[in-house]
Amino acid sequence: MFSSQHRKARLLFELSDLLLTIAAFYAAYELRVRITFLERDFFILPAEQALILGFGLISAVSIGRWLGVYEKLDSGKPAAILRDSFSQAAYLALAILVFQYVVRLDLSRSFLGFFAIFSCLLFSLFRLLSGPLIGWVRKEFGALRYILIVGSGPRALQLAETIEAANDRGLRIKGFVVWDGTGNPATAEAAKEFGQPRLLASYPMYSPDEITPLLRRHVIDEIVFAVDAARLPELEEVLLLCDEEGVRTRIAVDFFPHVNSDVCLERLGSTPLLTFSAAPDDEVRLFAKRAIDVVLAVGALALAAPCMAIIALAIRLTSPGKAIFRQERCGLNGRRFICYKFRSMRIEPPSGGGAAVVVPSAEGRTSARSIAAKISPDDPRVTAIGRWLRKFSLDELPQFYNVLRGDMALVGPRPAIPSEVEQYQRWQRRRLRMRPGITCLWALNGRDRLDFESWMRLDMLYIDNWSLGLDCKILLKTIPRVLLGRDAN
Repeated sequence: MFSSQHRKARLLFELSDLLLTIAAFYAAYELRVRITFLERDFFILPAEQALILGFGLISAVSIGRWLGVYEKLDSGKPAAILRDSFSQAAYLALAILVFQYVVRLDLSRSFLGFFAIFSCLLFSLFRLLSGPLIGWVRKEFGALRYILIVGSGPRALQLAETIEAANDRGLRIKGFVVWDGTGNPATAEAAKEFGQPRLLASYPMYSPDEITPLLRRHVIDEIVFAVDAARLPELEEVLLLCDEEGVRTRIAVDFFPHVNSDVCLERLGSTPLLTFSAAPDDEVRLFAKRAIDVVLAVGALALAAPCMAIIALAIRLTSPGKAIFRQERCGLNGRRFICYKFRSMRIEPPSGGGAAVVVPSAEGRTSARSIAAKISPDDPRVTAIGRWLRKFSLDELPQFYNVLRGDMALVGPRPAIPSEVEQYQRWQRRRLRMRPGITCLWALNGRDRLDFESWMRLDMLYIDNWSLGLDCKILLKTIPRVLLGRDAN
């Protein structure tokens, strides 16, 4: 399905959740009143109703986005729909419970239970039955979209199969415009030699010269070009024709079939640029991520200031040397910055005098395949307090200052030292295309016990699936792991 249609479907589900939440709220309210024979005004006052319901509406959609519910509903399986609906309803009830506690409202627990049940049932029923409903809405209130496919190779056939599968979403194939290998118009018989004869035989096929009369005789909403890159110059006149006619055109970009980057068309002045992006580049969402990082980092530093002062004092009293360890790391796109941590190792003076922090050697790695140096918790260079700081990740508290400076984010790939980056394989360098973070997926899957290869792949998984909701999930799941000191050296 085209992304514009996916956005419409997602908007429909979000609006439906708002209406279903209102229905569940008042159904639970009425049931609570009728079962206990209470006077309505003594249960929830009108102002309290509006406050709770307003918070519930915002929470319902926010939780749905956080769980990724709206990304899967249009083609989700019943089991996944039921599971997501239950999770969303449970989180919604929990959010309202916390909210009423914060604002000091006396909300009936039975009402809350009824609300969770009704919202789960309504979410599930609507989503399971939404397929026929959406089809009916499109049939009665929407228009079919007729698509002409230019090309007859594997890419064109793949697009045709996708469009056929989207018939219930209002997409229809009008036919194929085909070429032979030399760029001359091909006959229907010759075109059938490409790929699947059944698919091509199911629709009329035309030559490029027939496009003009086709646009005049038939309703064609869009033309999709799915031809080899080498043959695009031959289509210049066709593209100009479509531009003059005002017909929407799309080009299936398969010039580099193994490139997994997101592709978009941008303009620099009057020059069109086809852009490939292998890392998140949505400036609005990245700005929101940065704003959240700053707010949370300020709050964390304010709350942790007394604890950090005690830690710094304890380090200075138990071993000579500065409390803060500074190390050069690689940040966004390879930018160098100074990363701050509480010192957890003893300082040994070198033979020439002075003092320097001992940096673990290659022999201290946790894995033979590891590039990043790791230290055993039993290493004699680690101080007693340092061992405790490492276990609960308290040595990383100063990195909130790096977050404020913009060197790091709360969530992102861990910042590597330059010597590690020099040993990266080419595919591993992509992790530098996102701002490094204090925590990420590796923190939820073994932390320091992960081998280097798994660590890298988890960072790539995070980059490829990044969203503000994913950041929120990682932060919430990291907190208990840090407090319990799981999987940390």
